[in-house]
Amino acid sequence: MQPEIELAAKLFDALDRATRQGRGIVRDSFGDGEQAAHDIIRSAALALGLEVSVDAIGNLMMTLPGRDRRAPRIIIGSHLDSSPQSGNYDGAAGVVAGLWVASALRSAGKQLDCDVTVMGIRAEESSWFNISYLGSGGAFGLLDPACLAVTRSDNGRSLEATLLERGFDPRPIRERRVLLDPAGIRAYLELHIEQGPTLVAERLPAAVVTGIRGCKRFRNARCFGQYAHSGAVNRPHRHDAVAATVALLHHLESIWLQYEQRGADLTITFGELYTDAACHAPSKIAGETHFVIDIRSISQQFMDEVAGEARHAAVRIGDSYRVAFDLGATSDSPPAVMDERLRAGLLAQLQQPYEMPSGAGHDAAVFAKVGIPTGMIFVRNENGSHNPDEAMTLEDFDAGARALLGLLMNLPLP
Repeated sequence: MQPEIELAAKLFDALDRATRQGRGIVRDSFGDGEQAAHDIIRSAALALGLEVSVDAIGNLMMTLPGRDRRAPRIIIGSHLDSSPQSGNYDGAAGVVAGLWVASALRSAGKQLDCDVTVMGIRAEESSWFNISYLGSGGAFGLLDPACLAVTRSDNGRSLEATLLERGFDPRPIRERRVLLDPAGIRAYLELHIEQGPTLVAERLPAAVVTGIRGCKRFRNARCFGQYAHSGAVNRPHRHDAVAATVALLHHLESIWLQYEQRGADLTITFGELYTDAACHAPSKIAGETHFVIDIRSISQQFMDEVAGEARHAAVRIGDSYRVAFDLGATSDSPPAVMDERLRAGLLAQLQQPYEMPSGAGHDAAVFAKVGIPTGMIFVRNENGSHNPDEAMTLEDFDAGARALLGLLMNLPLP
């Protein structure tokens, strides 16, 4: 077996053994599982002779020195935490790929003109603290200090208390202190498993990511009608919150179809829809619903258009059904477009060039947000992600890692 693939196989096995609980992987953000993963990766980096450091909030930096130590460096990274009962590859594959590249560069006797740093990023998943990108956002001083009071979903401890328990320092977050200077980063590269079925359907091992879809989400949408007896109230006199909500969601589904027929990048999802369990009943007309509308696209314009249509349709459909909608404010994350030069360079390294957007968020979006040229590559993965059944092959991983290596060895970077 090739040395770099053997290294990757050993690391994936070690991560699995250390963090599997029952069927799934649990690498809880700033918890025992994530720390176990960091310890495994840190040991591997030291064995490779990399320079290792940890920043104030726990991000792991593993550096292969370049010829000019003062030049802006290239970072290859991803996160090492997972959602509860997840798979072994979401996030971790990107960090292992960074070590794969560092090992291959050493084996080839290739020293770049700048440092290459492999970054094990903390707490990308929002499952534990309901805040995405804690590690990367904190590194660039982007986090609202109020996040330190947010409590962990499983044990109720605040983020600040959790950081202190782990021996980290919450002060940089409170002070919005920049721990990682964007001016000192030449490019950021991230390998990640695809979290959908596209590469499986296309029978391709890897793809270059065009950009990361932004998200505009109505998190707390509600519809207010009037509870009544199901048999005693005819249609003209009903204030049926369920019927009105379904009509609104059906309308937005038709809007999505129109955008799709134009070839526009868009997804609309209704991930939560429920009535009040304390009040609903089989023989009642429901007087209230709660639901979520999740709008995603590479285009900020498309997201804004659909959100505006949702608000207008809510008024129109509310009047028709004699109910009142309150969609509330949106929580927004902007799209992140990948650097064109890096995209072209990665595409040139794939035997079967293919590009696609990412529908899920990644730390790469944070690096792009602060102006760092950013590139990303997806690796084929069966069965989606955030579940125990992730199934990436080492052969596909190798194809993605080789694209990163080829980019570094053969092509000019920004």
